[in-house]
Amino acid sequence: MKVAFATQDMKRVDAHFGWAKNIAIYEISPEGHTFVEAVQFEGDLQEDGNEDKLLPKIEAVKDCAILYVAAIGGSGAARVVAQNIHPIKVAQPEDIDGLLEKLCAVLRGTPPPWLRKALNKDQERTLDFDDEVEHA
Repeated sequence: MKVAFATQDMKRVDAHFGWAKNIAIYEISPEGHTFVEAVQFEGDLQEDGNEDKLLPKIEAVKDCAILYVAAIGGSGAARVVAQNIHPIKVAQPEDIDGLLEKLCAVLRGTPPPWLRKALNKDQERTLDFDDEVEHA
């Protein structure tokens, strides 16, 4: 499962999604995590109301199941959720490494329902009704 982090310094989740200079992307599993890539953004990132600045960011995180941000606007949140990405807002800047370790620990245990859903983001949904059929 891929996880994205909105970051200015590549060390902490410390950026508003629309204003982030970087999106750090990691592959994560119960066994650990691996850095995948950093996507960098330039230009006037703080221009409110400029929806075009969101397009490259949404494209960058489209394969991710979770997106950590310091903040995200209503339009950005709606667009992220529409891509089946679960946004998580941190109350204050948090170290990416610490968040990755916590997430790995949760995956080793019993993940909450929203996280189980995120884990299955790219898997085709299958329904197995054989178990529900009563045999007379």
